[in-house]
Amino acid sequence: MNRLSIITLTAITTISAMIPGTSGAQRLTGPRPTGDVPAPVVLDPHGQFQEKFASVGDDLFISGQPTEQALRDLRGKGVTTVVNLRSPEEMSKRVSFDEAALVKSLGMEYVYVPVRGNAEFPYSPAAVKSFATAMTGAKGKVLLHCTVAWRASHLWAAYLIQYRDVPVAKALDQARTINLMDNMRMDGDRQPVEDFLGRSLPEVGHPKG
Repeated sequence: MNRLSIITLTAITTISAMIPGTSGAQRLTGPRPTGDVPAPVVLDPHGQFQEKFASVGDDLFISGQPTEQALRDLRGKGVTTVVNLRSPEEMSKRVSFDEAALVKSLGMEYVYVPVRGNAEFPYSPAAVKSFATAMTGAKGKVLLHCTVAWRASHLWAAYLIQYRDVPVAKALDQARTINLMDNMRMDGDRQPVEDFLGRSLPEVGHPKG
């Protein structure tokens, strides 16, 4: 290969990397997600997240309750949307700062989808749809959180199954990496992921009390 060919090949590679969909890069957020959904990577919470902190690909984080500093740091890493699944009572009694106000002051979009598994805040397909809309509309990276990433893991699994056509077993395995805990915890007669989908899943664990 002569020098001109090497230069041409290098230029093509560089241009391809800049054009969405022409490289091997994956994108989970935005109107046109690309590539397969990668497996979650468990990260050290560093005292900034309650119990759990994981990344999925380059543009999604799933965690327990973030601290003020965690939200500031995530903004610096390109997070533009925060999706909170905790109930109003949880936020007012157990969080020492106004998360919605902080997120908005940092220039991020705050998407509030409270779910608690009760009549007022049920695990429902509508909640998954709200999250899917947030993912599609995000202009950057997304943080999805609840208290310890349990509800977030169940919602993430439901989203993968319903909106990304990921096989049920694979979606559940990926969510288990975060904090699905279907081998030891369940609310009521069904797992949250089942209520999020509106159907039973034989593949998910149903521990007896």
